[in-house]
Amino acid sequence: MANEKVILAYSGGLDTTAIIPWLKENFGYDVICACINVGQDEEIKDDNLQERAKMSGASKLYIEDVVDEFADDYIMPCVDAGAVYEHKYLLGTSMARPLIAKKLVEIARKEGATAICHGATGKGNDQIRFELGIKALAPDLKIIAPWRMTDVWTMQSREDEIEYCKKHGIDLPFSMGKGYSRDRNLWHISHEGLELEDPSKAPNYDKMLVLSVTPEKAPDKETSVTLTFEQGIPKTLNGKAMKVSEIIRELNVLGGQNGIGIVDIVENRVVGMKSRGVYETPGGTILCAAHEQLEELCLDRDLMEFKKKLASQMAQVVYEGKWFTPLMSSMIAFTKESQKYVTGEVHLKLYKGNIIKDGTTSPYSLYNESLASFTTGDLYDHHDAEGFITLFGLPLKVRAMKLQEVEAKKKAAAKTK
Repeated sequence: MANEKVILAYSGGLDTTAIIPWLKENFGYDVICACINVGQDEEIKDDNLQERAKMSGASKLYIEDVVDEFADDYIMPCVDAGAVYEHKYLLGTSMARPLIAKKLVEIARKEGATAICHGATGKGNDQIRFELGIKALAPDLKIIAPWRMTDVWTMQSREDEIEYCKKHGIDLPFSMGKGYSRDRNLWHISHEGLELEDPSKAPNYDKMLVLSVTPEKAPDKETSVTLTFEQGIPKTLNGKAMKVSEIIRELNVLGGQNGIGIVDIVENRVVGMKSRGVYETPGGTILCAAHEQLEELCLDRDLMEFKKKLASQMAQVVYEGKWFTPLMSSMIAFTKESQKYVTGEVHLKLYKGNIIKDGTTSPYSLYNESLASFTTGDLYDHHDAEGFITLFGLPLKVRAMKLQEVEAKKKAAAKTK
């Protein structure tokens, strides 16, 4: 009888390499690796990834390129909504995990697997995001999380994992040294660990940054950027038509060169603890700023105010891994409708970490120069403001009159005593 199959979310790194023989040794699984490319360039460019997986004991490796799906169906709904977690985090890892979970499920169905395994730790958010995605899409599949199985998973350090691999005939050039814990995709790169574990210490940006330079090291000359949008979706960058993923890649280069989008944050994890990280999101920061600039022209006051509330709620839902829920589907549907007239051209200047407005135009602009100017136009009569203020301020006036009446009665009562 053939062994049961397990799909392993595989990166080619030390953790997931050690998990392959561990799954075979402890559970007798036929291990099928799946590397889901959401833009983590270095891993996917490794020509030896297929060989490494099989040498480690996997029977097969899938490499799935989902970069465009990530950009179009996961990043853009969050950009259009303005979803930012705790005012700073642009959800780079949070948006990618549901898509990875979806692809793991698809591969599990194709292979007839009974389980999915991931290498996320028991302290992080990713375990939640992976597992909520899998539960929503394939509740029958078993989920294996080695780092939570402390009775079976006994490795506690890189040294332990390297030694375990060697004992199983896997001798790969993994480093013993401790570095930053990083997650990279098309949208961002995150950094945790080392000096960041002490909030009193400044980040060692010279050692840390991958996509960017610090604002101090950015050029002394501004960089001009022009983006066009159609119904909230970016279509061209500096006059050139591109896919969303291509625009993000190019903006990453331009933003990185100008020190844009470096965020040092202490965030509240879903599991209840605070954690500190540094995020580099150069292209995403520019894209979000440009989109917001265009919405200022095209959305009316009520819609903008409602979207602000939705953005906060949507960021929370995405951060918590609840992508495949009726609430998230409904919010995406609302956001898409809200973008119906968010079309136009946005000009920006990048300069030493700053994004500077340089003009915005839209055929659907609600800005009316005649109304906004101090001269009297056909659509606005200054005398109308008097009646409006009378009605708008009526609740305040009524309350103040009532308080005056009560105070007068108190004074009159005091005099009669």
